[in-house]
Amino acid sequence: MYFPPTLVIVQAAAVLAMVMVALWALSVRIRDVSIVDPFWGPGFALIAGVCLFRQADPSPRAFLVFALVTIWALRLGVHLLRRRGHGEDFRYAAMRERRGPSFVYSSLFIVFGLQGVLLLGISLPVMAAISAPATALGPLDAIAAAIWLCGFLFEAIGDAQLEAFKRDPSNRGKVNNRGLWRYTRHPNYFGDALLWWGLGLFGVAVGAWPLLVGPAAMTFLLLRVSGVALLEKDIAERRPAYREYIQQTSPFIPWFPRSTS
Repeated sequence: MYFPPTLVIVQAAAVLAMVMVALWALSVRIRDVSIVDPFWGPGFALIAGVCLFRQADPSPRAFLVFALVTIWALRLGVHLLRRRGHGEDFRYAAMRERRGPSFVYSSLFIVFGLQGVLLLGISLPVMAAISAPATALGPLDAIAAAIWLCGFLFEAIGDAQLEAFKRDPSNRGKVNNRGLWRYTRHPNYFGDALLWWGLGLFGVAVGAWPLLVGPAAMTFLLLRVSGVALLEKDIAERRPAYREYIQQTSPFIPWFPRSTS
């Protein structure tokens, strides 16, 4: 069983902590902690980059995993940055109102600090794959890369289809049930989870199978915390048509739509 060296984890944590503190300081200045969201993807690329940089002779697997994480991270970061509206996200605004003046300082821990801890924990299989002694790429690496690619395409295509749907004025007030959204209510979240299971398998390829807790945690977050559960509650309250969509369409794993007649 392989586990990333403690020094690798400490160095990645130190760099991540410095960036998070800097982001928090910026959020205080502009009064908007939702700037943390676009950093979610790039944060993983930062951790992977720190691990790769400290390797004296990185393996082909290390370069491959770093490239896959970075490609996903940059696409997601740009997508979330483009999607940002004006002002602070309603979730953080509500948190700010509940906590009052203390939110300025507590946000360092409950927003930026928490995200940093999640980034580091979920990244463990990536850190293992990059820092492990060099071995030849094998069939498991090919399976991992294929799963990552399927997940990446699902997420990217799902996001693109939703953006195109929202740009059409005739769709105002309607529910998108076209393309991938016909088979799952959250193709972007499903794709995100799937590609992280692919990245987790790279960790398994170097003997770090217990670190599959990383993609498991990502899947849990997407399903129960910041993804499906939170989003569907808000949409169902605002759009009655979404309730019918829920009855017809698989919540997460793609499947053929059900008939409600």
